[in-house]
Amino acid sequence: MSDDLLEEREKRRAAYAALNEPTPRMLSWVKNSCVYRLNQRMMTEHALREALRRKALSKFEGISAELASRIAATGIAFCHEHRFLDDRAFAETRAASASRSGHSKRRISRDLGQKGVERSLIHAAVEEIDDRAAAINYARKRGFGPFRKVDLDERRKAKELSAFARNGFSFELAQNIIQSSLDKLDDF
Repeated sequence: MSDDLLEEREKRRAAYAALNEPTPRMLSWVKNSCVYRLNQRMMTEHALREALRRKALSKFEGISAELASRIAATGIAFCHEHRFLDDRAFAETRAASASRSGHSKRRISRDLGQKGVERSLIHAAVEEIDDRAAAINYARKRGFGPFRKVDLDERRKAKELSAFARNGFSFELAQNIIQSSLDKLDDF
């Protein structure tokens, strides 16, 4: 880089470091960034706040972490004002989708917690999920239990039980699914 460009970059960095309040350019950027990110995918408030904060720190070189947090908070307020951000809808949508994919209530709760969803919203979202139906979907996807193509031996049984446990299903439910036939599953 030429000396003029480096000098200009340092001036801009020093000007950003001296700021206490977001500039109009920063506020415009954060609103556009919120709309863009939420158009790409549904996000939790926590995830959006962290993404905006990290991006503000890299985009506006030299700004303080406090100013980056303030910029992110402005974006979150903008999203709430226009009802772009809804953690309850995120949790319900993600929980229903994960359940259909064969994830247990326990795993869904853990995943939503890692995304930054509040416990009360997580509890409400997983309350109506049927673990038995999710376990049957999981068995169907993995070829376990009545969907198995090979005979059940002790090694295979241990493998299937372990897979169910890693996915958050109870031992009793896993054992019930593994030992049942397709006819018995239809009764559920």
